[in-house]
Amino acid sequence: MSVLLKNIIRFILLILVQVCVLNNILIHQLVSPYIYMLFILLLPLNIPRPALQLLGLLLGLTLDMFMDTMGMHAAACVAIAYLRPFIINVLSPQGGYEVTQKTPSITSMGLSQFAIYVTILVAIHNIIYFSIVTFGWANPLYLLLKIVLSTAVSLFLVLLYELLFFVRK
Repeated sequence: MSVLLKNIIRFILLILVQVCVLNNILIHQLVSPYIYMLFILLLPLNIPRPALQLLGLLLGLTLDMFMDTMGMHAAACVAIAYLRPFIINVLSPQGGYEVTQKTPSITSMGLSQFAIYVTILVAIHNIIYFSIVTFGWANPLYLLLKIVLSTAVSLFLVLLYELLFFVRK
């Protein structure tokens, strides 16, 4: 299967899972699991930065249309799409990643590096998104608790997804 077709299918399936399943899960108004950002996280390593940001904007706007959130998801997605190459460069080994591995994954990065990469970007996404949603620091403990719990659940789902579709070398 071509990389383009695989990413189109991943885009559609992640949006459907997010909108139809995960948006209906809300635990005590604190935990909002998000898995759709996995599309940005698993895009090929060699994708140009402007294309990455456009895809982040498309993903965020698509989710904003379904959730009626007026650009909040788009802002968070564009931010992680912008920061993704920097995070990958910081985490990459001296010689870079193998040319045969075209996407960030447990296979190409290793479990610990991939977990760090995902943790950083999911946390940044949730910090930006929930800061925009609450639009203020009236209750900082609630905001911090919402960010931490939602990030933990989202990380669990992202790592579970990656482990389910883990391909050995």
